[in-house]
Amino acid sequence: MDNSSQPIKRSLIDSKNMIKFIDGSSRASEALRNASIGLGTYEPGWKWSVHVGAQTGKPSENHIGYVLAGYFRVRSPAGEELLVGPGEAFEISPGSDAWVEGQEPCVALDFLSYKAHNEIKT
Repeated sequence: MDNSSQPIKRSLIDSKNMIKFIDGSSRASEALRNASIGLGTYEPGWKWSVHVGAQTGKPSENHIGYVLAGYFRVRSPAGEELLVGPGEAFEISPGSDAWVEGQEPCVALDFLSYKAHNEIKT
């Protein structure tokens, strides 16, 4: 039987693909057949350009996400900003920045195509 038709599941809670950031934030990710899904808990003060970009030396990629709790402020390369909160989906282009807004952690899902997942090795 061709495995490409079998349903699959992965746990983001018990993921072996967990990244811990220096500020205590964390992100787990799992690859499915056609996409990767991530679950991040980002602490107040977390900022992509400081806690990811500066550590990896890589520019930000296109991100599609969904906020479960807390708030992200996102800024486009042109300087346009949006506040994204619980129940809201967002997409930001390469070169954007994002940070936790407020004093509570931001919990968010993010989605990458399988091709993008392999290219940036999350």
